[in-house]
Amino acid sequence: MASTVAALLTALCVPLLGYAARTRHEPAAAADQHFAVTWAASADRLKAGPAERSYRLVVRTSVGGNALRIRLTNAFGDHPVTFASAYAGLQWQGAELIRGSNRRLTFGGQSSVTVPAGEAILSDPLPGDVPAQSNLVVSLHVTGAQGPTTGHALALQTSYATAGDHAAEEAAVNWTDAMSFWYWLDAVSVQTSAEISSVVTLGDSITDGWASTTDLNRRWPDYLSRRLQAATDSTVKGVANEGISGNKVLANGAGEAALHRFDRDVLAHPGVGTVFVHEGINDIKARTGVTVDDLTAGYRQLVDRAHAAGKCVVGATLMAYKGWPEYDAAGEAVRQGVNDWIRHSGVFDAVVDFDKITRSPYDPQSLLPLFDGGDHLHPNDNGMQAMADAVDLAGLRCGG
Repeated sequence: MASTVAALLTALCVPLLGYAARTRHEPAAAADQHFAVTWAASADRLKAGPAERSYRLVVRTSVGGNALRIRLTNAFGDHPVTFASAYAGLQWQGAELIRGSNRRLTFGGQSSVTVPAGEAILSDPLPGDVPAQSNLVVSLHVTGAQGPTTGHALALQTSYATAGDHAAEEAAVNWTDAMSFWYWLDAVSVQTSAEISSVVTLGDSITDGWASTTDLNRRWPDYLSRRLQAATDSTVKGVANEGISGNKVLANGAGEAALHRFDRDVLAHPGVGTVFVHEGINDIKARTGVTVDDLTAGYRQLVDRAHAAGKCVVGATLMAYKGWPEYDAAGEAVRQGVNDWIRHSGVFDAVVDFDKITRSPYDPQSLLPLFDGGDHLHPNDNGMQAMADAVDLAGLRCGG
């Protein structure tokens, strides 16, 4: 074990030319252990962020483990970004950390790293345990940032920023600027038992958590994560939420289309055994003329790519949206046709019928009022929990 730890501490972490190539640079793990993603958020192109700032990013772990690694991405930048210092600790409250938990991260043994435009980098493994279901805080001091920033807009989690380099501090006194974005950080992984795996939830604003309560981790993947942690008979413990508000399966717009971001947001994560696909309503309600055949062909591509990589795929039906401004009979007919295909085609390894459990029995084209977040498209906290509760945990192990 000592030699394994030494290897982990000295493993070089080099910038990646492509996300699909990431596994070539993974540090060695013990024969009975591997790395598994414990948190993720889909990267997108955001407005320029000011240089010479520090960012304290609060994220929620799913599976616990040790040898924490973070992934920093400049996927949508057009200039290099330098991370002059990076630390990881555990949240006490607000921007304040648990005393003694904040520790420096390194990259190829160095305390700072520059990530070229379009690339990403993994940190060296950080010795020590990372608890499951904990608020992990990654603090970054960024210099030289200019042009578009890579990050995630709908964090539904309060993070913090400040001028200057305060990444090493555990006190909150200098972290005066609250924010609702995650910048540059798009994944966290831990070393755990080789029997443990993670599920990636690939989706749009519903998976991203729109209409759920900020800072309480009430997105449906969060509720699913808590169920998995409590399940003594499940080896699926990690959950990576790869939802982007407004995202489509087929066309770029709010983030790259699911077909285009699949390698970065799914296949590049370690320890993933299952992909959970709940996406397509934005393709339909955008009134672009997308047909049932168009959308199901996109699903087939996602499933084929996942199967080729040894992952299994769970598909979920698209939920009712009557009352949303873009609702019309033509879109509803496509939704019904797509749902019929998801239920009966046999293409997915398992199916969860989100539509059935969230729709009104009196008006099946509408969400059940108890679950409606107010806009007739996005479920509230109750709806999010109902979605997670509908998932057959055994079905997440469809890959064997």
